[in-house]
Amino acid sequence: MMRRRTFVKSCGSLTLALAASRAGAIEPFDRPRPGQLRLSLAAYSLRKYLAPRSGESRKMDLFDFVDFCHEQGLHGTELTSYYFPKDVTDEYLKRLKRHCHLRGITISGGAIRNDYCTPDEAAVAKDLEHTKTWIDHYSKLGAPAIRIFAGKQNQDEPLSTTLQRCAKNCEIACAYAAEKGIMLALENHGGVTATAEGLLDIVRQVNSPAFGVNFDSGNFRSSEDPYAELAQIAPYAINAQVKVQIHAGGRTEETDLPRVLNILRDAGYSGWVALEYEAQQEPLDAIPAWLEKLKIAVAAG
Repeated sequence: MMRRRTFVKSCGSLTLALAASRAGAIEPFDRPRPGQLRLSLAAYSLRKYLAPRSGESRKMDLFDFVDFCHEQGLHGTELTSYYFPKDVTDEYLKRLKRHCHLRGITISGGAIRNDYCTPDEAAVAKDLEHTKTWIDHYSKLGAPAIRIFAGKQNQDEPLSTTLQRCAKNCEIACAYAAEKGIMLALENHGGVTATAEGLLDIVRQVNSPAFGVNFDSGNFRSSEDPYAELAQIAPYAINAQVKVQIHAGGRTEETDLPRVLNILRDAGYSGWVALEYEAQQEPLDAIPAWLEKLKIAVAAG
């Protein structure tokens, strides 16, 4: 097992080997069609209760959130790292895992913050260590995949250089994730992944069995046809998040949920689809209604 103190130090020694492995970068997954979908809910949907503003008391913790998922008739829960205690202990993880099991809830995935594009080596080392820590945490919880970010373009260098750096760092992180039996899912989340082209430029440079895409239906904001962009990334998806709004040609519209789910099915994606609610209506009122719509759309497949 790679020791914590040697993980980041070893990154430099991997660089040449990784550069030589680009020819084996991942291809779209070969999966039966249509895919089979299961419904989950992202903790980020209830962020106003899980992470209140300064001066406000916390109204919900992750145990409460799991209970909420159970009350909505769900079988999955996506536990975002932002809402864990500051100091995560093994005892906490055991209690949370037990609580999920007793509620009949599967932990469908996790999510972290990171920036693998920055040329700041110290910052990247810190984010790689942060990723490793959460790989450890989520592996103990039994989560199959962790959503990660890419980052922003460095304006002092060509875009291709930034993307190559990001891909290299993804491979470094995936080397550890593979040891723990977890996959890392790169999200289309603005920055260098604001378009399908940018995201796939990174994805096609990464050679790891522990890597894929986190398909987020609401994050392509610069396209006239975000559904077409979603269709481009779906063959690489290992986790999926669905938002209730989509952005086409500068317009914000209600998401065509059946269309999004069919894009996933047609690509052979089988797995969790987590509602990530970000609209303005009160989430405790809106989420149950949107989940009912999603349940109908999932069942129709």
